[in-house]
Amino acid sequence: MIPQLRVWHERYQGAGLTIVGVHSPEFGWERPYDSVVGATRQLDVRYPVVQDNDFAIWKRWGVWAWPSSFLVDRKGVVRATHVGEGAYQETEALIRRLLADPA
Repeated sequence: MIPQLRVWHERYQGAGLTIVGVHSPEFGWERPYDSVVGATRQLDVRYPVVQDNDFAIWKRWGVWAWPSSFLVDRKGVVRATHVGEGAYQETEALIRRLLADPA
């Protein structure tokens, strides 16, 4: 999923898309801040990543699996969710529709 997020970030950030990664660690070695910074650099992640070690964001959004994604419109309404890899064409089509909607 990260490679596709990188593409969308580069392609649509100028049009108003904001991607925010949320890192909820599956393993203990993923918890240290330096590990997250190192991984984002290694994976060339250029969008912001929030560290969610206590799973507060995970719980608030009802996440139950890695990876999970949410598309939120300009008004803050969740317009789509997806669990797992895939559905990239459908997701990108929705991103384009949401960016074209001035509301």
